[in-house]
Amino acid sequence: MRLTVVTYNVRGFRDGSDRVGEIVERLAPDVLLLQETGPRRTLRRFAAGLGMDVAADPRSPLRRRVKDAVLVRSPWRIVEHRQRRFADAARFYPRGALIAQVGRAGRRVWAVSIHLGLAPTERNAHVHELTDLCAGLAGGPVVIGGDLNATPDERAVRWLADRYWDAWATMATGGEGQLGAGGETFPARDPTARIDYLFASAGLRVVSARVPVRAEEASDHLPLAVELEVED
Repeated sequence: MRLTVVTYNVRGFRDGSDRVGEIVERLAPDVLLLQETGPRRTLRRFAAGLGMDVAADPRSPLRRRVKDAVLVRSPWRIVEHRQRRFADAARFYPRGALIAQVGRAGRRVWAVSIHLGLAPTERNAHVHELTDLCAGLAGGPVVIGGDLNATPDERAVRWLADRYWDAWATMATGGEGQLGAGGETFPARDPTARIDYLFASAGLRVVSARVPVRAEEASDHLPLAVELEVED
């Protein structure tokens, strides 16, 4: 069974949710992992416009939000979801993971949307916490996507790549269907850094990966689209 997953930092929809929606429609994901999702009302309207169900962060009136989300398109559905706020994150810029189990016709996949911090020490601590969390997810393979604020040579990325398939790197070393010079996603108008990633666990085979080059007017990041095969 094929599963198309897109990860996208949409910068709070500040460049217009309609523009982001046009990009997403072209990519036609089954599962959409978003970061910097902006106001709740905007996110709900965006999801409804695409005909997708959304799992977002819970209400937290006494603390700052961690604005990650997972959206799915029918026939996939959200079975359950929760947010994990990472320990020891910067007070005014909390970080975490939005974890959703998505299902279709007896298949289950865990989808995790993340956005790591700007400080290397913080990123390193949080990916350790993330992999401990994901190790306890039972009942299906795991796909992790998001803005890591780190290039492939940095420790946080290497930590994840040692435990999961880095979709873009997998394609670069022998896969097919890769588009975009080197997977660079930031800044969108003249991308020079690969800082947005999708990682897949055992039970998922990477079929293709691409970074659309005509998406620079929707956010300061470009999206990453990956096609996966959900193995029996």
